[in-house]
This record gives sequence, structure tokens and C-alpha cells, in this order.
Amino acid sequence: MDKMDHQEEEKVDSRQTNVDNEETTNLQEEENNMTEENETSDNVSDELTSLQKKYEELNDTHLRLRAEFDNYRKRTMREKADLIKSGGENALKNLLPIIDDFERALQNVQTAEDIEALKEGINLIHGKFINYLSQQGVKPIEAIGKPFNTEEFEAIATIPAPDPAMKGKILDCVQTGYTLFDKVLRHAKVVVGE
Repeated sequence: MDKMDHQEEEKVDSRQTNVDNEETTNLQEEENNMTEENETSDNVSDELTSLQKKYEELNDTHLRLRAEFDNYRKRTMREKADLIKSGGENALKNLLPIIDDFERALQNVQTAEDIEALKEGINLIHGKFINYLSQQGVKPIEAIGKPFNTEEFEAIATIPAPDPAMKGKILDCVQTGYTLFDKVLRHAKVVVGE
């Protein structure tokens, strides 16, 4: 019996050891799981902090770029307005010498004895003015003898053509038309042959 008791005791001890081992293993696994959860929690916290920092950097960059763009837009609008204003200013400033010439001509009309010299002076002023307009891109529309088209011409009258070849062509120009860089500023008022 002793032997049996002893074997049973060993079995009980063995079972107890197994139970103790299992409990120890379970405790170690729980500790490992808790450590892993803490590490995972730390990793998530670190990642969240990193993402928040990156978000703040990107948001700051976005706000700066937006402010820069607004400033750029305002500056270009201001520069454009200045260009328009100064462009008109320069055009008018360049007309002043021609006005001076007209004023001198008007003063000389009162005392002019030589009509031919007066005509020549007025023709010179006219030529100077046309030259200035040409420098600015303004050119007169050539009309007489050209076929009539509504893009450049405005017919104010039609008369019988003196020659069958002149039908549909411009016989006379009542008011000269002008273009600015190939865009019509004013249509030429013309008489067309029919």
C-alpha cells in the first residue's frame, strides 16, 4: 500500500506541478500579452503624435501657400491696373507735341499770308499724327477699289457703278476706318457700286 500511496502522491504531485506550470505559463502569457498591448498602445500613441505633427506641418504649409497666392493675386491685379493707367498716360503724353503743333498752326492762321505754307504745316501735323497712330498699332483701312465686306466697311450709300468691273466694289470713302493690330476700331463709311 505504501507503494500505491506513494505512486498516487507522485501522481498528485505531478498533477499539481502541471497545474502550477500551467498557471505560471498562463501568467507569463498574460504578462506577455499585457506587454505587447502596452507596446502596441505606445506604438499607436507614437504614430498618432507623428501624424498630428505631420498634419500641423501640412496645414501650416497650406495656409502659407494660400496667403502667398492671395498676395500674388492682389499684386498682379494692382500691377495690371497700373499698366492700364500708365499705358494711357504714355499714349496721351506722346500726343502732347502734336497738340502743341496744332496750337502753333492755329496761332499762325490769324496772321498767315502764305496759304500754301499753312497747308504744308497742317499736312505735316497730320502726317506726324498718322505716324504716331501707326507706332501705336493703329492703321487706316484702305477702301477705294476694294470689294465691299461688312467686317471692315459700313455702306452708307450705293450708286450705279461706272464700269461693270466696279460692281460690289467701293467707289468712295466718306469716313476713314481704322484698325488696331488687325482689330477694327472704326468701320470705314463707304459708297458702294451696284
